[in-house]
Amino acid sequence: MNTPPSPNQNHLLAALPSAEFERIAPHLELVAMPLGEVLYESGGQLHHAYFPTTAIVSLHYVMENGASSEIAGVGNEGVLGISLFMGGNTTPSRAIVQTAGHGFRLKARSLLEEFNRAGPLMRLLLRYTQALITQVSQTAVCNRHHSVEQQLCRWLLLTLDRLPSRELTMTQELIASMLGVRREGITEAAGNLQRTGLISYRRGHITVLDRSGLESHVCECYAVVKQEFDRLLCDVRNRHDFS
Repeated sequence: MNTPPSPNQNHLLAALPSAEFERIAPHLELVAMPLGEVLYESGGQLHHAYFPTTAIVSLHYVMENGASSEIAGVGNEGVLGISLFMGGNTTPSRAIVQTAGHGFRLKARSLLEEFNRAGPLMRLLLRYTQALITQVSQTAVCNRHHSVEQQLCRWLLLTLDRLPSRELTMTQELIASMLGVRREGITEAAGNLQRTGLISYRRGHITVLDRSGLESHVCECYAVVKQEFDRLLCDVRNRHDFS
């Protein structure tokens, strides 16, 4: 029996002290996030922040010629729409659902009212933003200096960290789009991982058979991002007093 979606499935919402959570809870709206849905476009005005619970959203930077690649992913550990509370209101990236699921959205006004109290929500969101900046920066370095196979391992591990199972529904074409590489490169890299028994790939379904093996193949970038998230957000599993 499926568990009904709950705001507590998002680690940031679950970390809020009760008083702060109760103020925003009436304004949280459960939304379905189907695969491929664009939550906001590059340069568009943001009206909501999104707190994914079971969905994963990919942030893409889109070039003038339409080419794009992923600069970060956001799942149940985070929030979409940091430009709302950072003061920019728009962003040059596109947010598109990578893994279908659910999340909760909050109108910009409600988010800013609580953020401007300069209390636990503000401090929590700023720490998350620092961790997200690390992910974006490390992705840029990884895409420049590491092999497609290492990039694929990094992407698989970061995605697994946001999922309750070892199975991903994702075509090679979509992964190539995420990483900004040729599909042939993903085909070769996935084939290598499958031959070594680390993954099983069949018709758009990837099953990770040996996570520790993936971790031994991945470049340093995965650990850098994971350690920074753990350092900054190690206390977000349950509600705490951030004062």
